[in-house]
Amino acid sequence: MSVATSKQFPLDWSVIVYLTGIHAVALLAFLPSNFSWGAVGVALFLHWVTAGLGVTLGFHRLVTHRSFETPKWLEYFLVFCGSLSAQGGPIKWVGLHRMHHLYSDAEGDPHDSNRGFWWSHISWMLHKIPQDTDIPRYTKDIADDPVYQFLQKYFILLQVLLGVLLLYLGGWSWVVWGIFVRLVAVFHCTWFVNSASHMFGYQTYESGDRSRNCWWVALVTYGEGWHNNHHAFQYSARHGLQWWEIDFTWMTIQFLQALGLATKVKLAPNKREVS
Repeated sequence: MSVATSKQFPLDWSVIVYLTGIHAVALLAFLPSNFSWGAVGVALFLHWVTAGLGVTLGFHRLVTHRSFETPKWLEYFLVFCGSLSAQGGPIKWVGLHRMHHLYSDAEGDPHDSNRGFWWSHISWMLHKIPQDTDIPRYTKDIADDPVYQFLQKYFILLQVLLGVLLLYLGGWSWVVWGIFVRLVAVFHCTWFVNSASHMFGYQTYESGDRSRNCWWVALVTYGEGWHNNHHAFQYSARHGLQWWEIDFTWMTIQFLQALGLATKVKLAPNKREVS
C-alpha cells in the first residue's frame, strides 16, 4: 500500500501503543537473566495452545468457516484459547476474517494484499479502517452469545491473569517468554497468512485472488499456509490437500473425529473432480 493510501485512514494510537509495548517487552528475552529452557518450553507450548488450538482450529476453521462441529463446551474452550492470542476478541476476529474472504484482495478486504506486504501484514491494524463498523453484519451467529461477549470484552484481562500464573510458577523469565515472546511469535505467524500467503508460493486452484500455498507459513501456523487451497474451498476442514502439504490442524481434527468430538466435517472434493 502506498503511503498516500494509508493516510486515508486515521491512525489508531491505542493499537499502536499496544503492539509496540508487547514487542518492546519481548526484547527483554535477550537478557541472559531472562533465559531458561523452561521458559522457552512454556512459550512453545502456549504458542501451540493459542495459535494452533485457539486461532487456527477454533477461531478460523471451527467458528469462522464452520468446517466441522464440536460440542459447545469444546467450542468455548477453543475460542478461549484463541482469545489468549491477544489478537482482539473472537467476535471482531471472526467478523474481519469473513469480510476478508468475501472481498479477498479487493476493495472491502481489511488487509488487501494489493496494497503491499506491509499493509496486509500489520499496517491495516494500525489504522481505523471502515470495516470495523461492519463487524455486526458478519457475526450475527455469535454476537449474542454471552461467552463470546465475555471473551470479546475481557481478552486482555485473561492475558494478565495468565501472566500472574506464569510469574507464580516460573518467575519473570516465564512471563517474558510465555507472554511477550510468545505473543510476538503468534502475532507474526498469523499475520504471515494475510501477507506472505498472498505473495509467495504456488497456486493450485483459480481462486479469484492472490492467495498462495506457502510451505513455510504452513509450518509455523499449523497448516494455514496452504492458503490457495483454503480460498478455493473455504468450507474445507482440511487445507493441505496434497500428500506433501502437511496440515497439523487437520491431524488434530482427525483426532477429535476419532474421539467423537468433531462431527459433520466438511472436505474439499478430490482434486481429480475439480481439475
